[in-house]
Amino acid sequence: MIIESLLDTDLYKYTMQQAVWSQFPQAHAEFAFRCRDENVDLRPYAGQIRQALDDLCTISLTPDEQRYLASIRFIKPGYVEALRRFRLDPDSVHIEAQGNRLEIRVVGNWFHTILFEVPLLAIVNEVYFRNIAPDAPTRNTIGRDRLLEKCAQINDAVKGGLPLRIIEFGTRRRYSREWQREVVKTLREQIGPALIGTSNLALCYELGLKPFGTMAHEFIQAGQAYVHLADSQRFAFDAWIREYRGDLGIALSDTFGIDAFLRDFDPLFAKAYDGARHDSGDPFVWGEKLIAHYEQLGIDPKTKTAVFSDSLDIPRMIALAERFEGRIRCQFGIGTNLTNDFDFKPLSIVMKLVRCNGRPVVKVSDSRGKSMSEDAIYMSYVYETFGLGEPPIVV
Repeated sequence: MIIESLLDTDLYKYTMQQAVWSQFPQAHAEFAFRCRDENVDLRPYAGQIRQALDDLCTISLTPDEQRYLASIRFIKPGYVEALRRFRLDPDSVHIEAQGNRLEIRVVGNWFHTILFEVPLLAIVNEVYFRNIAPDAPTRNTIGRDRLLEKCAQINDAVKGGLPLRIIEFGTRRRYSREWQREVVKTLREQIGPALIGTSNLALCYELGLKPFGTMAHEFIQAGQAYVHLADSQRFAFDAWIREYRGDLGIALSDTFGIDAFLRDFDPLFAKAYDGARHDSGDPFVWGEKLIAHYEQLGIDPKTKTAVFSDSLDIPRMIALAERFEGRIRCQFGIGTNLTNDFDFKPLSIVMKLVRCNGRPVVKVSDSRGKSMSEDAIYMSYVYETFGLGEPPIVV
């Protein structure tokens, strides 16, 4: 089996699922898969992907895993009880060839479908790379050599006086489950306290690491189905505060772009949240805008945290730390560059919420190629509402 535990996912899937269980139990969701690599054909692997997903749907949390979840301070006992017999439903996943691409959709009650995203992406990756590069970690030393070189760069930066706080974020686009485990163990051994944790709950459970994660785009997107579009981001931020009462205080900033985020991130939110996460666009511009926003509100940026998590590699992380450390507290979520860096190109795949309660929802982002919607009219409405200029073509 590719996925052997329901904990083999990112923490924020559980934190969002708890908020859904608590506040939106009747919500209906539709997720769509997208491969951004135009020259990659996943259709030949549809059967293997389907089988791995069916295997995933036979898994439930073990009693020890339930106790581990319950031990996390902000996880509610009632929510853990709701997961006691929880299993994913294979009938919620629809896989078929559409023209020259593989279409994967997940449809159903939001609580019952939210945990599909990360393991589904990990399955697509592992099936694909099992077929095109089945022995990548063992046929030569390039993966390990690159990993050790990154560890050396990190250690040199730390010895030079640069505080680095690194979170491993590589589950969804990893080469394989076993390789991610080896990467995290190597990081722990080689860079010590510079690794502050991982987003992967199974590895936290196994290795005693601290789990990291708050919200993903889908939580903010879903607000579009409940209130007027212009109020939807604030609605989601309010709902998160109601759920976690000061815990998990990193707000995701690019559902409608950084400028729209900062307009909504008023003094209440700026004080209530511990900081923000960057996931698209120029991270240097983003960091400067975030710091200036705090200063304009009379908030000391050094009391806040900026989490950089968009396509990071080690040199860029070091450059960002050199620019911003001492002005704002920095953390760095590094994913694909750690868990899928061999002598071939990793896949660029995502699974995003496209409808909630039967209504279209959109993720815009600060990188034009990362915007996602299936409704051109609604996309235009979003761009007009938030003053974003000319909308991209919806395909």
